[in-house]
Amino acid sequence: MERKKAFEPGDMIATFTRQVGMVISQEIYGKIRNTLKEKKRPGHYFAPGCCTHPDYVIQVPVLFEDGTYDVMRAMDIKRAPDTPPEKKAQIQSIIDDQGA
Repeated sequence: MERKKAFEPGDMIATFTRQVGMVISQEIYGKIRNTLKEKKRPGHYFAPGCCTHPDYVIQVPVLFEDGTYDVMRAMDIKRAPDTPPEKKAQIQSIIDDQGA
């Protein structure tokens, strides 16, 4: 039985500091961890030994428009369905540049 996820890959989100990002899949997260920088912005998940396998319920991997990523706590982000398509395209181009 598969657990229900709070966020799905491809969802656009906003942090409480109004930074826009995209929830990324486990596969993409594995690839960008080696090439992009983790920013550790407010609201990131910081428990020791966490984040190798995010669960999308409490730990949500997010790629932000500035080209950095974080595993965010789900309670510190919210869906942003009204995000301009240009921002989504910008984040998608970062993913495409990583060969994911």
